[in-house]
Amino acid sequence: MIVEYLRYTIDPARQAAFIADYTAAAEPLMTSPHAVSFDMCQCAEEPSEFILRIEWTSAEDHLQGFRGSAPFKAFFAHIKPYLKDIQEMRHYERLVSA
Repeated sequence: MIVEYLRYTIDPARQAAFIADYTAAAEPLMTSPHAVSFDMCQCAEEPSEFILRIEWTSAEDHLQGFRGSAPFKAFFAHIKPYLKDIQEMRHYERLVSA
């Protein structure tokens, strides 16, 4: 399993739409056999900062399986307006879990 973290900075005027769009995007995302889990958090100290966490079966499944699929097209339609707001988008390997 691999964990993808996406860090966004979203202007306050766009935050409600951002949250609504990612809520809608979660549906096609989670229909993919490659997506294990998804969550979104908003920073308490800096409310314009958001972290999305997606667990994938593997980085290859994400990049080659999901990105070429129909669920990706539906997912991407929701999140496309926020691509320029991404500050970080990387895969991380879990080392310790409690």
